[in-house]
Amino acid sequence: MWAQGDYTAVARLLEPAAIALADACEIRPGVKVLDVATGNGNFAIAAATRGGVVTACDLTPHMLELARARGVPARVQIEWLIDDAEHLSFADGSYDLVASTFGAMFAPRPELVAGELLRVCREGGLIAMANYSWEGFLGGMAKLFALYSTRLPIDLPSPFEWGDPDMVARRLARAHDLEVRPGRLTRTFPSLDEALAFWEATNAPTIALKATVPPERYADFRQEARRLMEELNESRNGRVELSSSYVSVLARR
Repeated sequence: MWAQGDYTAVARLLEPAAIALADACEIRPGVKVLDVATGNGNFAIAAATRGGVVTACDLTPHMLELARARGVPARVQIEWLIDDAEHLSFADGSYDLVASTFGAMFAPRPELVAGELLRVCREGGLIAMANYSWEGFLGGMAKLFALYSTRLPIDLPSPFEWGDPDMVARRLARAHDLEVRPGRLTRTFPSLDEALAFWEATNAPTIALKATVPPERYADFRQEARRLMEELNESRNGRVELSSSYVSVLARR
């Protein structure tokens, strides 16, 4: 699914959060870093430019192609690998810093993800995440997807649960010095029509939904999405400004 749409356009919105997380990690030259579910490499590149020795992995080959292409002009040395956040192929305690920005949260079995992040981080090392939370536009869209998507045979936890500080504390209970910091992502569009068009062209779950539900059901979803944008628009000058909440997570292994 994540190979659909224009993820590069979406990642530009997410890059400031990845940079802020890299700053919060206080990465020093020589620190061994693993970026899990790297997407197009926002955090990996930020870590490498700060001197980290970076390995970045993703389950989707297309994402790694995008990331490698970005790494060339950034002039950073990063090892890019296909790997699964639920079953990482790295040895126990391999990394000083294990991070994921808006990536590992989407793996369907969060208990496995949490266990793997903890396992590959060395004792005393740092686990860092940036995860969407429910407040704002993206949380509202997640609820719409749940209403309009074809129900799966089994119930899976929402990725947005990773944005709940209490849930994060339970999943990373074996870590200590846990800190969860709130943040916001904001995108501005010239008009409501352009905001909706951008979303439909770039957002992989929306593209997948359009391809899998009857046209009349997608039309209802589209109408609800437009209504949500109108409701959450923070602009007062005729433009469309949509904000979404997220959390930055820092924890010691």
